[in-house]
Amino acid sequence: MSLRSIRIAWLWLLLAVGCTRPAEERTRRDLEVGHAQSTALDVEVASGLAAVRSLSPEQLALWLSAPSVDVSLTVHDATQLELRVENAMPALELGDLDAGAVVPLTSGAGATKKSWLLALTPGTFHFRLAAPGAAGNGHFRFALLSDVQEAIDRIQDVYRRINSEPELDFLLGAGDLTEEGEVDELQRFQRELASLNVPYYTTLGNHELGKYPPAYQDWFGRANFQFVHRGVYFTLLDSGSATVDPLANDWLDGWLANGKQSVHVVAMHIPPLDPVGTRNAAFASRAEASALLAKLAQARVDLTLYGHIHAYYSFENAGIPAVISGGGGATPELASNIGRHFVVFEADAEQGIVSSEVVRVDQ
Repeated sequence: MSLRSIRIAWLWLLLAVGCTRPAEERTRRDLEVGHAQSTALDVEVASGLAAVRSLSPEQLALWLSAPSVDVSLTVHDATQLELRVENAMPALELGDLDAGAVVPLTSGAGATKKSWLLALTPGTFHFRLAAPGAAGNGHFRFALLSDVQEAIDRIQDVYRRINSEPELDFLLGAGDLTEEGEVDELQRFQRELASLNVPYYTTLGNHELGKYPPAYQDWFGRANFQFVHRGVYFTLLDSGSATVDPLANDWLDGWLANGKQSVHVVAMHIPPLDPVGTRNAAFASRAEASALLAKLAQARVDLTLYGHIHAYYSFENAGIPAVISGGGGATPELASNIGRHFVVFEADAEQGIVSSEVVRVDQ
């Protein structure tokens, strides 16, 4: 950890001590994600599951946070609009919900970047970005990768190894993509993702908080959100300040209710409790940690995923299977010999989490 990173960490600790809601401002910023206006049209992304990266009368660019995203466009003036989408499923299609038809792809077949040309007249239009079969129950594989931080210069061999995994639907992240959350670091992280064959859905970590206010949401979308893929629910929470903001906790109540009768995976950066305890890598409040885990257990969550600790641990919290994986390349945990790694999971809407496997990049 650099001296600057240490100073930033201390700053955020002091802010947390002096403020009862250190994550309040960025949690409220989640509500702004997915909404934008121009003279020609207004954009609304359902549940904020995409960041609006740019908007003009001729072009709308989105960064997706989920495999399936609904978008509403209210058009004021007739326009020929290029819809550009990044972080997309390779088989992603654009469905015109009003016409009940699939819009022909303009470019990006089999890639995570796609575009469509839309001839729009004044009115409101509803579209769905989704891969075929994403709405039904099914069996699929996803992977977890977190804590890249200062190792961005050597991430490509990790991505090549991920690309070699068969039938992987997407990569899930538990934060700490960058060293300090600066805009140039977020840009660099996005550029490196271009070689990945699958999208990367992630929340932020404490290392995204170096810039105040954090720029993360402008680039990669909400820090607290939920999506459903093939009948399995995924909820990602912002625990970058070693707490979950009360507003996000209220959202969590609804998200847990949504997934209570289904398979449900919950991911966040800092774990509520440190399974080892040697570095106190846990929530600032043990009472909050216990209350959160009790809530997850009561809602019958199937799997909890964390980052922050630069090692691999498989354990249980409140009886829920848990995995900590901080193997993106940041300085390894002292005495940890696992090196860079990611974890592949098999999930099934009927059977639950079928299997998990640690994939080592450094042997």
